[in-house]
Amino acid sequence: FLKQLASGLLLVTGPYAVNGVPLRRVNQAYVIATSTSVDVSGANVASIEDDFFAKQADAAASREEEFSAETHKVIVSDARRAAQAEVDASITKAVDAVPLLRDYLKAKFSLRTGQYPHAMRF
Repeated sequence: FLKQLASGLLLVTGPYAVNGVPLRRVNQAYVIATSTSVDVSGANVASIEDDFFAKQADAAASREEEFSAETHKVIVSDARRAAQAEVDASITKAVDAVPLLRDYLKAKFSLRTGQYPHAMRF
C-alpha cells in the first residue's frame, strides 16, 4: 500500500498502466500481505487524503435530466487523472526494475475451494 489515510483505510494503486487498478481506498481486511515488495518511496502521495475521493455532485438540472444517461456518466476529474499519472510514473519505474514483477502484478489472483490465503506463502 502507498499510505494509511486518516480514516484508517489504505491507499493502493495497481498501477493503472499495469493492471488497471486506479488510486483507491481499501479496508485493511481486504489486503493480503506477500513477501513481494515494491519500492514506493518515490511516489508523491502527500496531497492525497480522504477528501480526494469525495463524490462529485450530479449535474442534472431538472427531474427529467436526472435519469438521462449523459448526466450520470462517471467522469474522472482532471485532478484525479493527474494524480494517477504522477503516482504511476514513479511506481512503474520501480516495477520495471525488477524482472517479472510486471507479469506478477498483471496476473489475476483467485482462490479455489480448499485454498486458504493464511496458509499460503506468496
